[in-house]
Amino acid sequence: MPELPEVETVVRGLRPVLPGRRIASVRLGKTDFIDDPAALERELPGCRIADVQRRGKYIVLPLERDARGDNSPLLIVHLGMTGRLAVQAAVAPAAAHTHAYFTLDDGRELRFTDPRRFGRIALFSAAQFAAAFARLGAEPLEVSEVDFRRLLAGRRARIKALLLDQRFLRGIGNIYADESLWRAQLHPMRLGASLSFADAHRLLEAIRHILRAAIRLGGSSISDFVDANGLPGEFQMRHRAYDREGKGCFRCGARIRRIIVTGRSSYFCPRCQPTPRLRRAAQRKKKSARRK
Repeated sequence: MPELPEVETVVRGLRPVLPGRRIASVRLGKTDFIDDPAALERELPGCRIADVQRRGKYIVLPLERDARGDNSPLLIVHLGMTGRLAVQAAVAPAAAHTHAYFTLDDGRELRFTDPRRFGRIALFSAAQFAAAFARLGAEPLEVSEVDFRRLLAGRRARIKALLLDQRFLRGIGNIYADESLWRAQLHPMRLGASLSFADAHRLLEAIRHILRAAIRLGGSSISDFVDANGLPGEFQMRHRAYDREGKGCFRCGARIRRIIVTGRSSYFCPRCQPTPRLRRAAQRKKKSARRK
């Protein structure tokens, strides 16, 4: 499923072409993934696209009905597992499984294609948007270190589970959680509350480094992901932990292992990312040696 870097890549691809364009008409195919399809067909024509934004894993298009922006809605798109949002010429052949066509005032179309239809399209009012997205956690590229430590304080959940919880941080999924934990040398089963100040600092720095590098390389194309121009990402060639079970760690050479945390596969290096039990034993050994 596309995570923050993939969604940000799509947003950056759409931002040069969509703001300022008006939606002339809406044509829908299959609608089982669309909240209130009739509202899209009724409300969107005539609206001007003011911007293209990202909130976690969601693409947000603020719309304007008039120059004052009164009662202006927001079009929300979630790519799901196989969704693609792209602007194409109206005469261009539509890809299979294209289910939504938003005709623009310059004759082009904003098209949503989703073979598995696990995505979502919805129209929100400003109040609905504020209420729904208030439940999302902090933006990982913007949260301060002080706030990050505060979020971790007292949390008895595993750190991998916390990173996947969109109420904790928004936008991180399985790939970038594993990559960040590998870079920070933290075991996915560590409890959030067990992280020291140094651990928290290292983890936040790792998260930021990994996300920025992935955005720079257009995200990770594991199976279906392509950007707004139809191009695959390249960050999958930089993965150091995710889906590398049995392969050598790039840092120490040990074999990457896979465990299940919160129902999700988690990849880690058993040497660089020691289990909490082994870590505690090593700490006791160091304390004993210092006393001697």
